[in-house]
Amino acid sequence: MPWLRTAAYTLWLPAGITTELHGLSEEQLADTEFLARRDGLASLTCEMVQRGAGAYNSRQLVAAEDNLGIDSGNSAATSVAGYSARMPADSLLPAIELLADVVRRPHLPGNQFDDAKMILRQELAAFQDEPTQRLMRRLRERQYGPYLGRGGYASEASLEAFSMDDVRQFYTDQYHAGGSVLAVAGNFDANQIFDSIEQSFGDWKSGKRPALPSPAPIDGNEHIELPSSQTHIGFSFDSIPYGSDDYFVMRAGIGILSDGMSSRLFDRVREQRGLCYSVWASTHTIGQNGAVFGYAGTTPARAQETLDVSLREIQNLADDLEQEELSRWKVRIESGLIMEQESAGSRASSLASDQYQLGRVIPTEELEAKIEAITLDQVASYFRQHGPRQFRIVTVGPEALQGGETLA
Repeated sequence: MPWLRTAAYTLWLPAGITTELHGLSEEQLADTEFLARRDGLASLTCEMVQRGAGAYNSRQLVAAEDNLGIDSGNSAATSVAGYSARMPADSLLPAIELLADVVRRPHLPGNQFDDAKMILRQELAAFQDEPTQRLMRRLRERQYGPYLGRGGYASEASLEAFSMDDVRQFYTDQYHAGGSVLAVAGNFDANQIFDSIEQSFGDWKSGKRPALPSPAPIDGNEHIELPSSQTHIGFSFDSIPYGSDDYFVMRAGIGILSDGMSSRLFDRVREQRGLCYSVWASTHTIGQNGAVFGYAGTTPARAQETLDVSLREIQNLADDLEQEELSRWKVRIESGLIMEQESAGSRASSLASDQYQLGRVIPTEELEAKIEAITLDQVASYFRQHGPRQFRIVTVGPEALQGGETLA
């Protein structure tokens, strides 16, 4: 992207949340108390590797990034630990070297272990105080099952049980080149970058990318009682993953439902009926598993109607589709692709996602052609044949709701 003055990288390592369970016996996997003591290990390791690496102690590492204008971050997701950064183009080469220090030569200082656990404890407290996050985490667990849908937050049990040996062992087992993806985007000389990556990562140890757990969904509804003037509604249903032949056709339908202020859920549930203050639906992929997740926030008095109307809009999507809706969605997606071409960070992230999920990068031109080729009949046909047959529903608030039973 030579027209930019910036560059960015995204590194995905197969050291995500599900790898906290890697190597456990069937007996250990069946022990919920034992599993709770593993909660947050991937996130804790992400926190610890930043606390000094290579020739730098913790403060020196932060200063080195600041001096280069690097804006970096990391987090543990379901299947990967992600490290990303944006910076002025001239800082990319030293940024790659710092990244190699962090993931290959972290100090993992024992004297900062309690500080790192305190960060996770604060994140846990914030999570527990936020009903929407609690709702969506529990919905993911029900959609994918307790292993594949495992959350990234620590628990009180794990914060008490963790030791530095746990972090060191997790780092040794999961931080390696095998199955990892490094994507770079922005203004740079390709040959220089290839040489830098070869020098920084060429002799990194390899290993196997752990297989994801099989989904084990929990059907039905769940209510989490919370005295409140609000009701939070989460719903999900089975779908197809990114990379499937019909993915963009399905994505077009969900976009008509929920992309933008002219989408059906926003217009028909929020604006026309005034039932809620927030409503949306989005697609989600983990490996070869796909789902659609949705949310609505409303008052207890309007919660049941909000749920009923939202689910009805999804179920009846194919009945009255209009060409204008599909055309509007295409414009939004194509506008997003154009905007991505102005952001090195966004482009690096999408490159990593394609390579990790598909094994190849989809060129922008190919993606535009796929989207432009979608017809209204394809969207209608897909949702008539593959629309939701069952919803999984989680609610947080003063009263439980009805709905989501198996559909004919």
